[in-house]
Amino acid sequence: MLEELSFDQWQEFEKEGYLRLGRCLTDDELAAMQQRMDEIMLGTAPVDYSRMMMQLDRIPGKTDAPGPGSKGHKGATLHYRKIQDLEFDPLFLRYMQKPLFRHICCMVYGAETPVACMRAMFMNKAAAVPSEDPDSSPAVGGFPLVWHQDRWTFYDRDPLITIWTALDPATVANGCVFIAPRRHHVLINPSHATGFMTDEQADALVAEAETIPLELEAGEAALLHNYLPHSSGVNSTSIARRAFSVCYMDAATVDSNNHAYSLIFGDGALDPERL
Repeated sequence: MLEELSFDQWQEFEKEGYLRLGRCLTDDELAAMQQRMDEIMLGTAPVDYSRMMMQLDRIPGKTDAPGPGSKGHKGATLHYRKIQDLEFDPLFLRYMQKPLFRHICCMVYGAETPVACMRAMFMNKAAAVPSEDPDSSPAVGGFPLVWHQDRWTFYDRDPLITIWTALDPATVANGCVFIAPRRHHVLINPSHATGFMTDEQADALVAEAETIPLELEAGEAALLHNYLPHSSGVNSTSIARRAFSVCYMDAATVDSNNHAYSLIFGDGALDPERL
């Protein structure tokens, strides 16, 4: 497994806006993270749920859209769309602090710059729900995510990178991320608070740019520039599309909402042995 990027790999990332990092989880680490996420969703994990933002996904045939995101467990189900604050789970924190990710943060923010976690987030597109009618197709799982860039106007400087790790195979059929390589140099809708594009901007992007699926095997990871336009669809398979996404930022970043962020690299960083 990689511990540092080569010069050529760094050049590729700067040109394309993304870089496949290959397998970043061992078989044992992958199995442990898959099991922990199921336990967190089912409410049986040894974690402090009051610290975790959790959002239920839409339930086909029952709800039309995902539920609101707020702290605390929302019930024992595998139909969660998003779970944040996973830096407070020692299993996920150890992964976030791997030497490769420290190296990448040094390349992006500077070797002496303390780095914080903007968000450590589980993203899920649950498996398609079988229909009670044997002649009907299963209802698709997950909810589509429209084209956007990961950029937020409430920071005094932009968080720049995300490590996206597949916990299941990510395929077109189960709702993998689509990206627009080489379109990370310009903000498309800078006035939007969270980087989402208008319908017209998204249509223009798809018409003008190359868009490709970011298909990954379970345990593989990709480095993404936060300005890289991306979207995702729904899951039409019997296999969930679970992923762990970590956005790293300069720890000196000021949030106008006065939210506090945990240090991941630098003096005083979170220690998985003390959580």
